[in-house]
Amino acid sequence: MPESTVCETVKLRNDGLKKLKKLLGEKNMNYLPLGGFEVFDSKSDFETCAELIPAFNKKMQSVLRLKNVYGIVNKKLQSSGLKGFSACIRNQCEGQINTGMMMRSLLSLAQKKGILILNGLEVGKLEDEGRKVNTHFKNGLVVESKKVIVATNGFAKQLLPNLDVRPARAQVLVTAPIKGLKLKGAFHYQKGYYYFRNIDGRVLLGGGRNLDLSGEETTQFGLTEKIQGKLEALLSENILPGISYKIEQRWSGIMGVGAEKKPIIKHISSNIVCAVRMGGMGVAIGSLVGEMAVKELTK
Repeated sequence: MPESTVCETVKLRNDGLKKLKKLLGEKNMNYLPLGGFEVFDSKSDFETCAELIPAFNKKMQSVLRLKNVYGIVNKKLQSSGLKGFSACIRNQCEGQINTGMMMRSLLSLAQKKGILILNGLEVGKLEDEGRKVNTHFKNGLVVESKKVIVATNGFAKQLLPNLDVRPARAQVLVTAPIKGLKLKGAFHYQKGYYYFRNIDGRVLLGGGRNLDLSGEETTQFGLTEKIQGKLEALLSENILPGISYKIEQRWSGIMGVGAEKKPIIKHISSNIVCAVRMGGMGVAIGSLVGEMAVKELTK
C-alpha cells in the first residue's frame, strides 16, 4: 500500500477506538492497555523491522502525536514465559478488550435507543427503486426502506459481487484458566498471521490462515485439522512450554479482506451504501466506519 494509505488506516484505528471507548466506556468492554508485541524467530525479519523503527516512530508521531510508539523489548519474551522466539518489538498504542462484553454493551445501548434488531434473516438481494429500497429475504419476506447500509463485511460479496472484498476465515482456540499465567498483552507472530493474548487467566490463540489461504477464503464456519494442529503446536511448544493446560473451546470467524488493508465506504446506488472490508480491524475501526457510512448515505 502507499504510505499515505497506511497512515490513514492507523489514524482510523486510533480514532475508531477513541469513539468506541467514549460510546461504551472502558469498563463495559474490559479495556486493558497492555500493549501489542510482535515476536520474531527470524533474525533477518527482525533486523529489517528494527532498522525501520526510528523512521516509523517519526511518522507515527506526526499521525498520532505520540513519541516512541515502537521499541525493542526482548525482555518481554522471558517475562511472558515464551520459548523459541529471539526478539520482540512493542507497540505502546495497542490494547485489548473483551469482545463479548463489547457486543452485549452495544446491543443493550441499541435497545435502549429503540433500535430494532432482527436476527436469523438471510438477505437474498437488494433493489434500489429510487424512492425506496426493497430488501428481499431468502424466506420470501420483502422489507421496504428509504436507505440501506450493507455492513456484512466478509459476506458482502454475496450481495455485492463487484466489490473488492473476500472472506477470510480465522480459526481460534482458548484454554481453560491457567494458574499464575505470565502472558500479558496482545502478541502477533509471522506478520500478524498468528495472534495470541491473555483473557481472564486464559490464553486465546488464533490464526494459521497462511497455511491454506485459498481454503480459508470461505464464508463457511468450521475448523480444519491442519490449522488447529499448528495452533496446538504453537501453544504447547512456544506459548505455554512445560505448562499443563486444557483447551476449552474452539471456533471460527469470517473477516473481510481485499487488495488494500483499508475499508470500503461508498455508494453502491443512490440509496445503498456499503461499509465493508475491515481487514481484521473491525473492533478498532467499526464505530468510526459506521458513522462514516451514515454520513455517506445522507450526503
